[in-house]
Amino acid sequence: MCGSLESIRSRKPRTGIRKRVGIGNSSNFSEQVVESFPSDISTGIYYGWACVGNGDVHKMVLSIGWNPFYKNIKKSVETHIIHTFKEDFYGEILSIVIIGYIRPEKNFDSLEALISAIQEDIEEANRQLDLPEHLKLKDDNFFYLPEGKIVNGH
Repeated sequence: MCGSLESIRSRKPRTGIRKRVGIGNSSNFSEQVVESFPSDISTGIYYGWACVGNGDVHKMVLSIGWNPFYKNIKKSVETHIIHTFKEDFYGEILSIVIIGYIRPEKNFDSLEALISAIQEDIEEANRQLDLPEHLKLKDDNFFYLPEGKIVNGH
C-alpha cells in the first residue's frame, strides 16, 4: 500500500460469496461504504486486520472490485475474516485495516479455480500478517470502540 494504511469501519452487512463457496466468514460492505473508499485504491485482493465490535482482532483478506466470476455489475468490497465465529455477526460493527496488496482481480474458469485462488490468498495473508511489522498493527487503538459511539450514521 505504498507506506500508507487504509482503515474502514461500518456495520456488518449481508453475507458475501465466500460463505456461499464454503470458505468461512465473510461480508460485503454496503454501497455507501464502497463509495466512501479512497478512489486511488486499485481493485484486487488485499490483506489486513479485522475486528467485529470490541472483540478480538483477526487476520483478513479483502476483495475490492467487480468479482468477474459472478459478473457483478457494481463494485463491491468483501471482507473474509480468517477465523471461525460461533454465530453470525450481522448488525455488528466491522472495523478493518488494509495493510498490503496480494494480487489483481481476475476471472476464473471454474468455481474450483476460484476456491483455489481464495485459499492461496488466505495462505499469503497468513504469511504476511505474521511478519513483525504487520503483527504489531493488530493492537492498534483503532480497533477498540468507545461504548455508544455512532459509526457511519448508525
